Order: sequence, then structure tokens, then C-alpha cells
Amino acid sequence: MRPATVARKIAAALDDMKALDVRVIDVRKNTTIADMIIIASGRSDRHLRSLADAAADTGRRCRLRVLGTEGEHTGEWVLVDLGDIIVHLMHPATRAYYQLEKLWSDGGQGRAAARK
Repeated sequence: MRPATVARKIAAALDDMKALDVRVIDVRKNTTIADMIIIASGRSDRHLRSLADAAADTGRRCRLRVLGTEGEHTGEWVLVDLGDIIVHLMHPATRAYYQLEKLWSDGGQGRAAARK
């Protein structure tokens, strides 16, 4: 199954779990670390852990291997590495602070422009 198809399935699973503002970003032109990045927010630490479980389970059902998870014990930001797809799950305030959508959507140009 293509990464974009799996990413849509994961995004749908997150949406079913009431994730906030689910975004799927194609990063193939920007990096070689992944093809797709999914960013979503959760209402609480427990909600973030549940969303991470749903993302990992959906990835496994699509025959992806979970290469790792980070942050499930700290709570503010949970990352699920599915190889070609990386899932970032954050509290809304953490997400607003790091602005990953802006970073990945413009290929890092926003960060470079801010330095000039």
C-alpha cells in the first residue's frame, strides 16, 4: 500500500478518535526521512496516548512496522515512527509553539526566512 493511502487511513482513525485538526503533509520533496507526516492534537495526555495507539494499530493493519514511539510517558508530544510515515501528536499549545505544519509545508523556508 502506498504511503499516502496509509496516511489517509491513519488520519481517518485519528479523526474517529476525536483528534483535533488532523493534517497530512507530503514531505517527499523536503526530506528523505519520511514520505508523509501526520500532525494532530489531543485534549489530554491520556487522549494523546490513545491516539498514538490508534495510529500504531492502523499502521500495523496496513503492514507497516512501528519503528518506535517517543513521548508517551511525558505526554505533551507523542511521536510514532512508522518508517515512511511519522505521526506527531501534541497538545494544542505545544503544537502552536513548534508550528510543524509551517516548517514542513513550506520546506523549511519559513525558518530560513526568519533568520535573515
